[in-house]
Amino acid sequence: MIYIFLFLILLIIDQYTKYIIDSVMHITQSIPIVENFFNLTYVQNRGIAFGLFQGKIDVVTIFAIVAVIFIMFYFIKNLKKISFIERIAYTMIVSGAIGNLIDRIFRGYVIDMLDFRGIWHFIFNFADVWINIGVILIIVEHIFFDRKRGGNKK
Repeated sequence: MIYIFLFLILLIIDQYTKYIIDSVMHITQSIPIVENFFNLTYVQNRGIAFGLFQGKIDVVTIFAIVAVIFIMFYFIKNLKKISFIERIAYTMIVSGAIGNLIDRIFRGYVIDMLDFRGIWHFIFNFADVWINIGVILIIVEHIFFDRKRGGNKK
């Protein structure tokens, strides 16, 4: 199934980039890629997105496990009802959530490295990217395509 393949590819990209950063950089090291705009910066995030819930790794991990189970249940139950875009979106969200969950369980923190300091001061990773793209796809699907179908696709 294409969704399992996509899930595995996204998970491998996320985990491999985290492995490389953890292997070749030291914590807080920053390597400029595009001067004053994009750096690779090694950060150990012990919370969730945007630095929320720092130090609450146990609570965040439990919440993430529950969220992944809920999303996977919804995805499997509604597989035939949801659109192709939504299937891709949920696959991306689950892949990203599990990527960060692996870090939380096995490392006790999430490795972040994508540092667009030319835009903002948050540092994130590919799992975060997958989650955000998935959420955006679902929003776009429901705003633009649901209306075209008369809002009764389910």
